[in-house]
Amino acid sequence: MQLNGEEKEKTTEEKEEKTKKTQGKTVKKRVWIAVLSVFLAVFCFFGGFFTYSWTLDKEMRSLIWAKKKIQSEYNYEITDEEFYEAMFDAVESLLDPYSEYLTEKEYRERLQESTGRWSGMGLRFLTADEQGESQLLVVKVSGNSPAERLGITVGTQILGYGKKEEEIVRDTDYQKFSDFILERQEKEDFFLLIKDGKTGEERVCQIAKENFIENYVFYRTGEKSYAFTGEKADKLTETGNPLSCLSSDTAYIRLTQFNGRAAKAFDSAMSLFKQEKKQRLVLDLRGNGGGDMEILKEIAKYFCKTAQTTQPTIAKAYYRNGRKQSFRAPANLYYEYFSETSKICVLADNDTASASECLIGCMVDYGAIGFGDIYLAERFHLLSTKDGIETVYETKTYGKGIMQTTFPRTLFGSEAIKLTTASIVWPISDTCIHGVGVTQEQGAHKIPYGGYTDVEIERAVNAFYTKA
Repeated sequence: MQLNGEEKEKTTEEKEEKTKKTQGKTVKKRVWIAVLSVFLAVFCFFGGFFTYSWTLDKEMRSLIWAKKKIQSEYNYEITDEEFYEAMFDAVESLLDPYSEYLTEKEYRERLQESTGRWSGMGLRFLTADEQGESQLLVVKVSGNSPAERLGITVGTQILGYGKKEEEIVRDTDYQKFSDFILERQEKEDFFLLIKDGKTGEERVCQIAKENFIENYVFYRTGEKSYAFTGEKADKLTETGNPLSCLSSDTAYIRLTQFNGRAAKAFDSAMSLFKQEKKQRLVLDLRGNGGGDMEILKEIAKYFCKTAQTTQPTIAKAYYRNGRKQSFRAPANLYYEYFSETSKICVLADNDTASASECLIGCMVDYGAIGFGDIYLAERFHLLSTKDGIETVYETKTYGKGIMQTTFPRTLFGSEAIKLTTASIVWPISDTCIHGVGVTQEQGAHKIPYGGYTDVEIERAVNAFYTKA
């Protein structure tokens, strides 16, 4: 039905009036909702606070009370940061050496390190000799680091350092050297006076700290050698560092840690092993302190010789509450790379720990090696006694048969706590080497101390060949 002009105008006025009344009611309703919301928020805040407060342990309420009293009444100022740092230190004193609280920065750094990302020269040192005299003996050169690119090798000694070549001062005190390095900015050139571990020659080299992705896998034969280089440490590169003591049917693989892209690099090394039709493998785990269980599972798939399943258990975890967990390799590839007549030996030392010891246990339990195929490089440490410094020698692996789990506070970057959560045992024998390690008493062989160099490899290889 059509409406004329007068009726339309009247109808519009009625609608406007009705709309005003409705809007007024809506405004009043919103005001009341807002008031009630504020009231409820205040009530819930204080009610929640008191409810939360009384759900805390009595001791926790006492700690909060003590903190407030200390900060309001104590004659000296103690900041929140100082108070909580002391509390976390006290908590850590209750835990084992492998458990710790991590600040947000520390947790972020650990995550970055697990990917293989580092900043520095890429050197690790032994800071005293067998007589207790200070030294800067290089015992590890990180793969793909500035030091490796410069040609610094294990066994090299740092004799001096300076910001300029003409300012080099001979000094082997580690703390002073460390302070000097910390003062240097990234990509700031400085100079080192080094002594070559093989030739004994002294030379000056120019170096700088840089960010780099570490390579953890090295492959060597009697004719060639390879490492992984480049921006992502994924470029297989010939390095010109063959191991002359190896026969034509033998390859050497060094695995320095179970982190970063170690699993993929190990796959590439094993592909070379297969391509070159090698029959004997020397696996070097000296100084390998462990790492990621997932990477261990990937590498263990090559060494489960007698396993009857396609995804064999390579280690087991026993938790405090009685729960058991099996860690399985994604495949069983032993016979794709080795034959019944193949021989494998393992080099280790007192820094071979955790995941490395798990790998050794897996190899022993599945018959890829026996204890007689393990060669332990002798190491020493200095012990202070009432009569002075005593040099103590040991020939064993580290002995870490426990597992840590890191619990971040939130999912989006925060502080975290790392806790020992389980004991780790070998897959078949249920052996736990915690606090003991792999030792000569079990049948492993001793390799006399050789300064972490190829001398130790040659001694192990010669013993391996003689035994075979």
